[in-house]
Amino acid sequence: MHRWINLSLLVLYPVAWFAPLMKAGLLPLFNLKEISVITGLQSLWGSDVFLALVVTIFALFAPYLKTIGLALMHWRLLSPRVAPALAIMGKLAMADIFLIALYITLAKGIGIGRLETAWGLYLFTACILASLWVSWATEQSRKRTTD
Repeated sequence: MHRWINLSLLVLYPVAWFAPLMKAGLLPLFNLKEISVITGLQSLWGSDVFLALVVTIFALFAPYLKTIGLALMHWRLLSPRVAPALAIMGKLAMADIFLIALYITLAKGIGIGRLETAWGLYLFTACILASLWVSWATEQSRKRTTD
């Protein structure tokens, strides 16, 4: 079952990156602007290229490459010997750190503005939790077959 969930992440991650995580506005009377992972990265690219590159690699590429690697392992197209490398890649992936930072920002608020959570935040959270579970289930399965 975990391999099917992992395959679904190959579709759900990109959807979550473009889905609105939150709606933000300066004052309650103005329209709220939707913010996604991608729009947040676009803003970051405009202000700090090095940080944007680091966040792009660790928030987008690392978790996606880990998901692809796990899928290849699940379908026996990649040796289980790469599992430690995928585990390291999972630790390098900053999607969960990005999510925690986002929650902190939502909890604190931004002074005069207004923030509302959007459906993409829940989808992104579900993708991260599913990815953690798939990694755990894959490791447990791998341990059972080697014992």
